[in-house]
Amino acid sequence: MSLFNLVLSVLVIGATFFVFGQRAAAGQQATGTIKLHSRSHYHGMWAAITSTLPALLILLVIVLGKNLLFQHWASHFFPPEVAGGDAVDRAIALAKITNVVDGIKFGEVEPWVQSAGEAWTRWESDTIIVANVLVLGVSLTGGLLGYRRISFKFRARNHVERILTWMLIGSSTVAIFTTIGIVLSILFESIRFFKLIPPQDFLFGLEWNPQFEGAERAGSGGGTATYGMIPMFVGTFLISFIALAVAVPVGLFSAIYLAEYATLRVRGIVKPLLEILAGVPTVVYGFFAALTVAPVVKSVGESVGLEVASESALAAGLVMGVMIIPFISSLSDDVINAVPQALRDAAFGLGSTKSEAVRQVVLPAALPGIVAAVILAVSRAVGETMIVVMAAGLAANLSFNPLDAVTTVTSQIVTILVGDQEFESAKTLSAFALALMLIVTTLALNYYALQIVKKYREQYE
Repeated sequence: MSLFNLVLSVLVIGATFFVFGQRAAAGQQATGTIKLHSRSHYHGMWAAITSTLPALLILLVIVLGKNLLFQHWASHFFPPEVAGGDAVDRAIALAKITNVVDGIKFGEVEPWVQSAGEAWTRWESDTIIVANVLVLGVSLTGGLLGYRRISFKFRARNHVERILTWMLIGSSTVAIFTTIGIVLSILFESIRFFKLIPPQDFLFGLEWNPQFEGAERAGSGGGTATYGMIPMFVGTFLISFIALAVAVPVGLFSAIYLAEYATLRVRGIVKPLLEILAGVPTVVYGFFAALTVAPVVKSVGESVGLEVASESALAAGLVMGVMIIPFISSLSDDVINAVPQALRDAAFGLGSTKSEAVRQVVLPAALPGIVAAVILAVSRAVGETMIVVMAAGLAANLSFNPLDAVTTVTSQIVTILVGDQEFESAKTLSAFALALMLIVTTLALNYYALQIVKKYREQYE
């Protein structure tokens, strides 16, 4: 039985025990002589949880741990020269064995590799059998034990809610550790970069030119490349500013109209149409920017005597602004609708018109949510890559002119890490330094936005 079928079988068993447990509890309750502590569906959930959760945890341990165990066992097949070698030799040996397991052969295979591959295949087959028997057995046993505990004395609701609470805590912990892992992985590689390039040259440099002659390796004394991050961040903020100049007014005005002025029929038509923009792939926006908007911007600029690059920050910013309109309009609309109607009624009772109530009461009350929507749009604009690559170019020009070709941090990261890279060179490691500074900048913007939200939220709570 494959992994998918095994998981599906466990879920089916759990659903079956849920139905049986719920019916058993409902049957006891229906007699009228017994009053259960918890409602019947809690007893069903308890039977389903005891049937599925332990079995899935065991399956997860098997799936994650079997390769580590197989690698340890396969190391016993290594010849002395490989077993006594460095980590690279052992990694190559394991790669040869896994190629045999996967049926991939390059030339003649050494006898010890063939033997290890055949043994690995047997281990895989035995593990599948053991996993099927063990997981299904644990699922059935756990479900029966949970089913047998159904009684008027059993506090099923307390047990179920305690398990769900720990599951929520576990999910939050995974998210936290994932964030920490991302930051640390970028930080460690950035430290390696700053050992090759002085931090002041990177932080305050006005020229970005990672193309160098020869091989520049860690500890080789550096090269002639320049790694100043200022041009990329200027381009990032320039394009993001243009995008926000388009998205914030349009999105906010759309939200105000939909929430305060539009009829239900108009709202039911316009809001889904606006939200469709969020589902358009960014590569489509990139094509639209490169093939339609950029030529129009260039022709209009040249018609009034301006020199416009074929790939300009203005074209990329305009299209990016259209892309992030749904983020602002949809979230702002939800926030405005969440403002209590009592505030509007109080404003109308004091003689305010509709527009005065919106400007002076509704919008200030909804300001924290609107700021959160704008910050989300900023993060989306700063992290956008495809539109910039296709419409703004890759030239790291230090320019505040929206008609010039510029690039962004994310575009340079993609450009640096495309293809086979050598993670010992300053050029490759510079991508991690750029990512680190981008994270720091985003965190600073979020912190500032939270301070604004906190200030105005205290005023209206």
